[in-house]
Amino acid sequence: MRALMLTLLLNAAPASSGNAPAREAAALAPEPVAAETRARLLRREVAQVALAQVKAPDSAWQPAQRDCAGLIRYAYRTAYRRVASERLASPLWRDARGNPSDFADAETLISRSFTPLGRGADAREQLRTGDVVAFRQEHDAGPVFHLMLVVRPEDRAHAPARVVYHPGEAGARVRTGILDSLATEAPLEWRPVPANAAFLGFFRFKEWMS
Repeated sequence: MRALMLTLLLNAAPASSGNAPAREAAALAPEPVAAETRARLLRREVAQVALAQVKAPDSAWQPAQRDCAGLIRYAYRTAYRRVASERLASPLWRDARGNPSDFADAETLISRSFTPLGRGADAREQLRTGDVVAFRQEHDAGPVFHLMLVVRPEDRAHAPARVVYHPGEAGARVRTGILDSLATEAPLEWRPVPANAAFLGFFRFKEWMS
């Protein structure tokens, strides 16, 4: 059962009141969720959805959408559907022209819908669940962008920050690893450190910047 349970006001008006229907309707309306609480719940759901894909991808996540950017789109959309479905009345993302869109590839996600946080140790220390680690690898056919989703417990003493990502190949499984280990043990071209020219930096969803 999800963590979010909206509290209902159950104090019905007296039967003798002439405004009973209106009062009963107001009594059954859910209390608004504070912005801070909603942000925390959204991050929690993003983490749960992303980590669940490591075990087995949800059937709702279409195979044609399964790549690094697709994991982020799916985790975010599912989190919003569970916590704040009204936000999905309009698309979450922006396309290359800056217009609302349900689809955005890796490059477009970080250039249009996310804000750079930096590339150094200070930025890495401030990462929260839902943030993104971005790389740009140069190939003969052109540049390839790759994104990893950050999952960080609210209580940092409880567990280290992780990255969850899809390697991009068709049929590949979603993978996860420790962020600090990636920075010290991965091949240089995949290390999220300033010395790696392929590392673009850490990014945060623009709507979560406040």
